[in-house]
Amino acid sequence: MVGKHRSPCMQDRSHMPYTDAVVHEIQRYIDLVPTNAPHAVTCDIKFRNYLIPKGTTVLISLTSVLHDDKEFPNPEMFDPGHFLDESGNFKKSDYFMPFSAGKRMCVGEGLARMELFLFLTTILQNFTLKSLADPKDLDTTSVFNGLMYVPHSYQLCFIPV
Repeated sequence: MVGKHRSPCMQDRSHMPYTDAVVHEIQRYIDLVPTNAPHAVTCDIKFRNYLIPKGTTVLISLTSVLHDDKEFPNPEMFDPGHFLDESGNFKKSDYFMPFSAGKRMCVGEGLARMELFLFLTTILQNFTLKSLADPKDLDTTSVFNGLMYVPHSYQLCFIPV
């Protein structure tokens, strides 16, 4: 717990496993960009009895990984427990790849992860969040706009604590 006496920092992340799990689950659940950037096969390769010729464009479905029910039980449900072990410690998952996959994954991933953690913890440290609608009535399913999934519009009050 950070408390009120100072701003959160990255060293706090290892002491806040539930908050870290929430940040990871938000990214997994919203599945912002469902496919990786196109890649080209650099040489002929056999994959699961299929021949993929050199130069073939390949798209990776990140959705299929982020919503894999073997790794994430009830993948359509928001559950930070997907990233917590039995003792409540944060657990990494090889299936967590919201920033892309492979050698050419997003170069800003480390910075983005740090900023997401700091942004959320700073907001929660300084504000109580209140929805203008009854939380039961909120639709958390995203809408696909052809390139990415985007959430519905919501109104939220930030009440200083």
